[in-house]
Amino acid sequence: MTDGLYPALRTSLCDLLGCDVPILLAGMGGVSRWELAAAVAEAGGYPTLGMVREAPDLIEREVRTLRTATDRPFAVNLIPAATDPDLLDAQIACCLDLGVGAFSFFWDVVPGAIARVKAAGCLVLHQVGTLAAARDAEAAGADVLIAQGIEAGGHVHGRIGVFALTAELMAETRLPVVVSGGIADGRGLAAALAMGAAGVHCGTAFLATAESFAHDYHKDRLTAADASDTVLTDIFVLNWPRGAAVRVLGNSVTDAIGERLLGHDPDTLPREPIAWDADVARLRFSTDSPLRTTTGDLEAMALYAGQGVGRIVDVVPAGERLRRMADEAVALLARFRSESSGHKEARNVGE
Repeated sequence: MTDGLYPALRTSLCDLLGCDVPILLAGMGGVSRWELAAAVAEAGGYPTLGMVREAPDLIEREVRTLRTATDRPFAVNLIPAATDPDLLDAQIACCLDLGVGAFSFFWDVVPGAIARVKAAGCLVLHQVGTLAAARDAEAAGADVLIAQGIEAGGHVHGRIGVFALTAELMAETRLPVVVSGGIADGRGLAAALAMGAAGVHCGTAFLATAESFAHDYHKDRLTAADASDTVLTDIFVLNWPRGAAVRVLGNSVTDAIGERLLGHDPDTLPREPIAWDADVARLRFSTDSPLRTTTGDLEAMALYAGQGVGRIVDVVPAGERLRRMADEAVALLARFRSESSGHKEARNVGE
């Protein structure tokens, strides 16, 4: 663990969440399972289990297994807008029965879900892509706002650059604001902390790690890509509301639609199985990404990637990824402070 090694990176968010460094693992559905969450937690970060649309029995197994691997705190990510209401109710009940202490929500703000978990004494982290959504989340009782920029991989809620959105949120709220989107190394972490943000929230950086539940094909594509290889499209929309855009690596599916990347209606898309996880079919145009257990036409699936992907050049243990980010950020912030001090001294001498 990193306790005491990175005091320059510590923010109030660390005290709130119980982590050592303000680096949060995104709750990537299917990918952020217990193994990845435990590795991030043990390295000093704050993990989120990605449990969108998962059955309560899987949630229970993941939470219990995570707790055998680490005693560090974590959150569970649920997405009401992409989940059947009855399943969402069962998911929340399962988490509360297990004593889960924090929830991460995304997409539409659902005050009832937030109120329910807050009444049980849980923390709420809410990822938002607009100022309006941030206001709604804060009004509903969120404890932390995660500002997601258009640079982010996976489902993208807003259309604003992450640092512009973060600045807007910080000017209006007293809640901790976390930067999410395109953050893949210590430069991004240092920039976030330098502007006064409480931390960073990373998906792509941890997707390409040994413990990630993503398929090796997906990881290999990430390490070979750069920012220009990503596209924002809603062609991968089955299982989500209409208009839900995702940032992915371009592939044969996005190539086939040319410049018509947005404006697709899920009701008009065919339901054609192209891959499988055991006996569960994965459909062309669905939001499913290839996992360790997936077989079939992986190339045609949604290969999520944020615009920071060009700085991910290898697949490493998650703890190493986190430590690289932290080490680089410490060095950059120290240099920034040294240069700022030098400039101040030079001004004083000249006066």
